[in-house]
Amino acid sequence: RGEKRPLRVALHRVLPAIVARLGRSAQHYVPFPMSTGINLLDSKASQGELGWISYPAHGWEEISGVDEHYTPIHTFQVCNIMEYNQNNWLRTSWIPRKSAQKIYVELKFTLRDCNSIPLVLGTCKETFNLHYLETDEDQGALFREHQFSKIDTIAADESFTQMDLGDRILKLNTEVREVGPITRKGFYLAFQDLGACVALVSVRVYFKKCPLMVRNLAIFPDTVPMDSQSLVEVQGSCVNNSKEEDPPKMYCSTEGEWLVPIGKCLCNTGYEERGYSC
Repeated sequence: RGEKRPLRVALHRVLPAIVARLGRSAQHYVPFPMSTGINLLDSKASQGELGWISYPAHGWEEISGVDEHYTPIHTFQVCNIMEYNQNNWLRTSWIPRKSAQKIYVELKFTLRDCNSIPLVLGTCKETFNLHYLETDEDQGALFREHQFSKIDTIAADESFTQMDLGDRILKLNTEVREVGPITRKGFYLAFQDLGACVALVSVRVYFKKCPLMVRNLAIFPDTVPMDSQSLVEVQGSCVNNSKEEDPPKMYCSTEGEWLVPIGKCLCNTGYEERGYSC
């Protein structure tokens, strides 16, 4: 285990730069600007312990620190690349799905370039696996890896080298995956490491909805899209002091956007349209 310490120290050296950049970029990062993303989990925003489970205990390690605004932040890392047959799991706490039917998982992470590390041929990997498990209640510390379903293998667009560490160059990757339909009351995510040197900087889980909108004097309520390629037809209701000319309706897309407005309302006699009201 003494051989692995330089690699663990290397991750600790680059982590402050990761946290600082994440704090700056998060202010400007909007993954889907045309829709409303409702967070179910945001590890960066968590103020207390995340309560995630690492199995086995000597696999994933939690690193606590602060970002440039001195806000607490939790990251996880694993770097057991000198040993064969790695199978390290990190499971989130239980995540209630609320009204979501399809969820999005956004991961920010760094990953070490195996070619830049000597003497690790055959043991070092450059990917990790993302899994999920639906349940109707929190299962506490109970963990059985065979119950989880694989979402995808996650690879880095950019991996970092020893030279990057020396120059404190950050190569932060962002990957987003869709999961659905989710039908149980909640779910877990799990991250499986098979021998990579990876730092999981943040995990965000969210769903999309079409926000409340007034168009053509008709009110369209918050609507959660279905987990399919079809549009959800939504009937509008006329604002006060107005009536239907043609039945108002719009369609909510899977991306959380309102599309194809049809019909409208008109102000009653004696009232005139001003903005969104009569």
